[in-house]
Amino acid sequence: MFEALSDKLSGVFDKLRRRGALSEADVGEALREVRLALLDADVALPVVRDFILKVRERAVGAEVLSSVTPGQQVVKIVNDVLIEALGGEGAVPINLNAAAPVPILMVGLQGSGKTTTSGKLALRFRDRLKKKVLLASLDTQRPAAQLQLQQLAEQAQVTSLPIVPGQTPVQIAQRAMDTARREGFDIVILDTAGRLAIDQELMNEVKQVRAIVHPAETLLVVDAMTGQDAVNTSKAFNEAVGVTGIVMTRMDGDARGGAALSMRFVTGAPIKLIGVGEKQDALEDFHPERVAGRILGMGDIVGLVEKVTETIDQAEAEKLAKRMTSGKFDLEDFASQLNQISKMGSLTGILGMLPGVGKIKDQLANANIDNKMLKRQAAIISSMTKKERKLPDLIKASRKKRIAAGSGVTVQDVNKLLKQFDDMTTMMKRMNKLGQKGLMRQGMGALMPQRQMPGNRRPF
Repeated sequence: MFEALSDKLSGVFDKLRRRGALSEADVGEALREVRLALLDADVALPVVRDFILKVRERAVGAEVLSSVTPGQQVVKIVNDVLIEALGGEGAVPINLNAAAPVPILMVGLQGSGKTTTSGKLALRFRDRLKKKVLLASLDTQRPAAQLQLQQLAEQAQVTSLPIVPGQTPVQIAQRAMDTARREGFDIVILDTAGRLAIDQELMNEVKQVRAIVHPAETLLVVDAMTGQDAVNTSKAFNEAVGVTGIVMTRMDGDARGGAALSMRFVTGAPIKLIGVGEKQDALEDFHPERVAGRILGMGDIVGLVEKVTETIDQAEAEKLAKRMTSGKFDLEDFASQLNQISKMGSLTGILGMLPGVGKIKDQLANANIDNKMLKRQAAIISSMTKKERKLPDLIKASRKKRIAAGSGVTVQDVNKLLKQFDDMTTMMKRMNKLGQKGLMRQGMGALMPQRQMPGNRRPF
């Protein structure tokens, strides 16, 4: 998401940074390129106009034109306006400030990911907030929609409202609230029906349900991949039922990203959550300042740290660290390390959270860094015997052929893995030998492989 926009904006700002001082014409030229980049990313025209106007007002003036680093100052102004456009500093939480059971109404078009998001939200409430959640499908239009939500409820280990054939959406909503009150549920998630397009029947149905349950939140689920159509959908739902928050799905895709930049301006409602994958836990808070940082190539270090904290097993990580420092690290430990990394999700997504990685994405693409590589390496290790994992030096030609055949790779792939492991263990040994003081004194270069002159054993 935002890759094309990020690339174009990076190009514009690189030109600005190379100039010692900026004239009003320089700023105007840069803003024209920013405007084209935003339009190409499918940002709504009124949003682009407002964005450029705000940047121009702040950028064209003594603050920037007399600045020591005017290019950097313009980038900061664009970053600030971008954060404002996306909703301001900090994530906006789901409003649960109501008497239990708290009703949450999920609305949106068919195919937006509304039902899947309802299941993800239920899991989030159960895991993070320890709430008792009831899922109820009000979709009487789409075949098997109620069964789909029932299956999602089972996966999330929450309760789903029993299906009663023939009931209307309003009757289902009323029964869901009655059941929740009687059985002591904290939250009721009501998944309404969608349509392929906005029509009056759909809006009337949502209005009737809303009037009965008085939801604490009316969350509109939109597919980020639909671009400008997502903006039009949001505007229509907001005018009809009053949206309090937006959930954008498929934010891990390769869409242009303009819909996310347009939502707050068009509806006045904040983006509260984003779907970043198919797994049930792939639902994240939307942080405008972090998204702005990623668009401008500044990365998202805070998000990366949070992801590590949530997914990495602390006890396992400490155990691996001890084995590394004691020199007892083997291929079993290496496999465990690969497993920890794979839990964090897409490697390209993780790398995208690091500042400046956008500038070397072509090199990364050529390196084939992806989760398939991790799975392939894990398969190679799992095809080894326990003794081979403990003592990799045992693995010679015939064993390599057996391991390659067992894991469905080539002998070359097995050699690459063993070389990678060997480099890692060599670096660990050097770290242990140098100690903290030696490492500080000699720097990271002391850990690199030592080259030797022919006939001379001393490194240079």
